[in-house]
Formats: sequence, C-alpha cells, structure tokens
Amino acid sequence: MTQTSIEREFDLHDGFEKDGKETYVATTTPFDGIVRVTDETVSVTIRMPMLSAVVEDESVADVVENGWFETLELRLEDAHTVASTDDITSPEIVREGDEAVLSLELSGYPDKVPNDAMAVVDYVEGTWVQGIVPGYEYGNPAAGLLSQAHQSYD
Repeated sequence: MTQTSIEREFDLHDGFEKDGKETYVATTTPFDGIVRVTDETVSVTIRMPMLSAVVEDESVADVVENGWFETLELRLEDAHTVASTDDITSPEIVREGDEAVLSLELSGYPDKVPNDAMAVVDYVEGTWVQGIVPGYEYGNPAAGLLSQAHQSYD
C-alpha cells in the first residue's frame, strides 16, 4: 500500500506520532487524540475524562456531573470552526462511561489537514480546562493542565 499525501503530512507534523497503519496519536495533549486517515478523509476522535474521573477523594454529585457535561457539550459544538477547511463535519459529542468523546471528520489540502486536526485537539483541550469546576481537588490530567495554565498566565 502506498502512503497518501495526507499521511506524509501527518508523518512530518511535530504534534502527531504514527500508531498503526493509518492511525496517528496527538502528542501535545494528555487526552487520547486519535486521527485515522482513510483515503483522503481524516477522522478525529478525542477522549477526555468526565469531571468525576479527575476529582480526587470525593464524589461529584450527579447533577453537577450532568450539568458539567451538558455545558462541555454546548461549548464543543463549535470545535469544527477552528479548522481552516470548510470540508469538516460538525462534531458529535457523547458520553461513554467516565469519558466524554468528540468525533468529527475533515478533509482538505493535504498540507493543511494535520494543522486543522491539531487545532481541533487544542480547542477541545482548552475548552475542557476552562470548564473545570472550582472547589474540588483534582488529579491528573486536570491537575497538570491547570498547573500549565497557571504557569502560562504568570
């Protein structure tokens, strides 16, 4: 099988590592950011923990968890708008156990597709961090992301 021009561009991108025949993993986020390249279409899936999965030593009430997810879902509806291509689907955001999962598909100029996929990954991570609820003690990846945000702010 020959490598597509999109696959070559993902191989050259600093933010992705090849993880299988047509699969790339985002290396810039603690979330599972997976990109699958098939023909000229790219599927992006980002798995992020639910609030209760990162809170340490206490439980999160169902009403808080559900409200947090609903807010995250609303805020991630625009994730596709950060890409430069118009050939991108609106994201599907679902809850799977202790994870929130965003999926979308895109295509476009091969040299731009990896940057578009990375823009979506970055948007999802930033939106997730902005949704952290104060008053809880967090473990990773929340604690690490919050620490990075504070260091960047300082």
